[in-house]
Amino acid sequence: MPIDTKETVSSQPQATTPMATGGNRNALNREVGVDGQRDWSFDLFDCTSACGLCCLAAWCPCVVYSKNKQRLQHLQTRGTPLPSGGERYDGNCCIYGSLLITRFAWILQIGTRADIRGRYNIRGDTVGDCLTSWCCHSCSLTQERREIELEENSFEGFSQST
Repeated sequence: MPIDTKETVSSQPQATTPMATGGNRNALNREVGVDGQRDWSFDLFDCTSACGLCCLAAWCPCVVYSKNKQRLQHLQTRGTPLPSGGERYDGNCCIYGSLLITRFAWILQIGTRADIRGRYNIRGDTVGDCLTSWCCHSCSLTQERREIELEENSFEGFSQST
């Protein structure tokens, strides 16, 4: 029995909406090395140029840590900025605040900092993340937030700070 291989095409394939993958992950066009990695968009001690954020990171680091984590997670899972900028006080904030009393909150920053470096292909390693988070948590938090904001602000019509 012969098989009919001629099919009539009655419509063209339709385009589907692509999944959002994120904004510009190198918004300041930092030079990318042969290893595919680049430096941070802002130096660690350039945190004073974002004075309000730097003060918030110094006085309420649990809030900055929590919002950084929420915003990064939203970019990673949804590919778009978190419209509200994140909750000020959530479980991450409480855990960080509790550990801040014991002076061990910097340990939580290591993983988030590594995730940010991974997302933006930023040079560094766990030892550097450890030292940066331990020695200057407010500068570290500020640097991380600013990196996230660069990507968020690269989305058309989106602008958010702190």
